[in-house]
Amino acid sequence: MSYIVDFKNVSTVGLESSPAAEALAGLRANEARYFMNKYKHEFTVVPASESEDSLAYANRILKEERNIEFASKPLETSQFQVENIKFTYVFYEDGLSINVMYTVDDPKKRAVGFKLSEGMEVPKELEEKFKFARQKSKLAGTIRGSFFVIKGEY
Repeated sequence: MSYIVDFKNVSTVGLESSPAAEALAGLRANEARYFMNKYKHEFTVVPASESEDSLAYANRILKEERNIEFASKPLETSQFQVENIKFTYVFYEDGLSINVMYTVDDPKKRAVGFKLSEGMEVPKELEEKFKFARQKSKLAGTIRGSFFVIKGEY
């Protein structure tokens, strides 16, 4: 069942099994606010168990581009297109969020982003491979993020 993320009243709905549920909910709400403000798009998530295609798409890009496979359990996904950009999000139980930004008509503007919930350690799959920049958010506290550019076609 899908859930429209409310960034005014942050909720842990769908994230209850995460030890970082509060921080992850803030991170998810931060993304929802961004898409509403920039694109007037309602950010909707679906349980990972009900969105195997989205999960497989993100996992394929991670595996083929950087040989990354996360041990943490995926809790939710979101997949949508705004303007000429396809977005796929995966929210993991450990507090990690990944997003695939895939510009349909410009191969130079395609990337995978990683965001760590406040207080989360860098997952071992990303240690020593990425440097993380800090970003302050009213909804999510201090977010640390990194990314890589997608080179292939997906």
